Amino acid sequence: MHELSLTEAVVDLITEKLGDTPVARVTLEIGKLAGVVVDSMRFCFDVVTDGTPLTGAELVVIEPSGAARCRKCGLEYDVDDPILLCPRCGSANVAITSGDELRIRSVEVRAECAPPVAAQAQPRP
Repeated sequence: MHELSLTEAVVDLITEKLGDTPVARVTLEIGKLAGVVVDSMRFCFDVVTDGTPLTGAELVVIEPSGAARCRKCGLEYDVDDPILLCPRCGSANVAITSGDELRIRSVEVRAECAPPVAAQAQPRP
């Protein structure tokens, strides 16, 4: 179950950057061809974040579809199945062009930790 080690790495990266700042939401982008079981990652997130500044944080996962290009016939096509055969020529010589992403899209800190917003200047009468 590599989702546990992936989740630990995500939490480590966030706490390395933010220290003890409490986190409200983490948004991940996990492509459908990334080889990650998103439900397992959600479960691991709750376990791994317990006792950290991410305790209770919401995990949002964006799952972009995959796309590939056949190196033999040049066809570009959408694909969500890790078995990559060109639908036109049947070649397995394809390149994934998107859908294999695994990245942290955003991290939102809790409102009580955010710096105060400067008041907008009011026009003088």
